[in-house]
Order: sequence, then C-alpha cells, then structure tokens
Amino acid sequence: MRVSEKFDFKQFTVYHDRATMKVGTDAVILGAWVQLNNAKRILDIGTGSGVIALMLAQRSSSQTKIDAIEISAADCKQANENVDRSPWPAKIQIHQTSLQQFESDAFDLIVSNPPYFINSFKPPHAKRTNARHTETLTHLELLAHSKRLLKPNGRLNVILPITEGSQLKTLAENIGWFNTRLCVFRSRSNKPPERLLLEFQFEKKPLLEERLNLYEKDLEWSANYRDLTKEFYLSC
Repeated sequence: MRVSEKFDFKQFTVYHDRATMKVGTDAVILGAWVQLNNAKRILDIGTGSGVIALMLAQRSSSQTKIDAIEISAADCKQANENVDRSPWPAKIQIHQTSLQQFESDAFDLIVSNPPYFINSFKPPHAKRTNARHTETLTHLELLAHSKRLLKPNGRLNVILPITEGSQLKTLAENIGWFNTRLCVFRSRSNKPPERLLLEFQFEKKPLLEERLNLYEKDLEWSANYRDLTKEFYLSC
C-alpha cells in the first residue's frame, strides 16, 4: 500500500485513497482547535474521509455522539470504513445527505471545513468542485442550517481562507451571529495570514483572538502548533 493512501495518527488511521479531499492541515488544525466544552452532540458538516469526526471522537467523552454528513457516496463509504476501524465506532454515525436535507435533534456543537471558493476557476472534476466550491452549500446556507440545528447555546466552528473567512464573519454578524473566538493561521511569522478559524454563537461574548504559526524556522514546527496537535501527530 502506498503511503499516500492513508494518514496515520496516534490513535487511529485515516484511509483517504477514495476520498475527494486528502487529509490536510486545515482539517487537523480545526479538529484540534475546537473547544468541546463537554458537548454531548456534535455535527461534522462535509466530513469527507471522516478525519475531523474521528479527532473529535478521540477528544470527547464516552457519552458524546457525533453525526457526520457528506454528499459524496464514495467519501461516505470510506468514512464509514475509517470509523469502523477506529476505537470509536459506536460514537460516530455517517450520513450521506446534504446539510439542507439533514434533520436531527439539536446539537451542542457544529464543526465544518466547508467549501470555500466563491468566484474562482473550478476544477474539471465534479467531486472536487463540490468539495472546494460553494456550488452545493453556500455560506448563507451553512449559517442558516447551522442555526436551525444548534441549541440556543450551541456553537459553530469553521476554517476558511482569509478572504472567504472575513466574508463569512461579516455575513454571520449581519444576520445575528456573534464571533466569539478567532484564530489567524499562517505558515510562518513573516508570511501573510492563510486561514481564519472562527467560532460563532448566538450570544455576544468577549472575542478571544489567537495567532498560530505552522513553522518556527525552516521546517521545524512552532511550539504552539506542536502543542495543539500533540495528541494526534506521530511526530509530536
């Protein structure tokens, strides 16, 4: 088996050879950054290979239940296989459905590494278009359906590129959400920001602002990044 077909974490392995998107830094950062706050019901929107759902399963209590939704049949099949191989098959349920059609009791926490390209060149492969572009899930739909599915004190956490993240933040605040936590991620301190990690709630609270760099120097991970991901990466 080629190394590229799977990604090994400390407590589980994610096979992603048939998944639309491979395991990447965005998913790992989000899965490690989200504050669980004893959440008992969690929804992962656009789970792909299931990596974020598995990270949250590792971090959460034995009573936590995680629903993970995905529109791609191939991704759902691979995510189910990854969940079945993991230590937490009873905690995670994979659903092949869109967010717009998904029905459930309310969640404490929603997490998503959502489609983000809004007005850009689209790849020829339809699966990657759906995964990376807002063709099947606009940011307004993400916010509206998250509001529908969250408890009044629930939280929505996302990761997006800087431009799209700033646009989502403005959109969310214009329709009644409050940004309560924000992390600016960049590869190096002397490079422009690359990602925004955002937490939204329905109640206004002081905004907690953070900074996270991937590298300290050369290819050496920063102390903050290493600390954030130490429960997952084999090299930490």
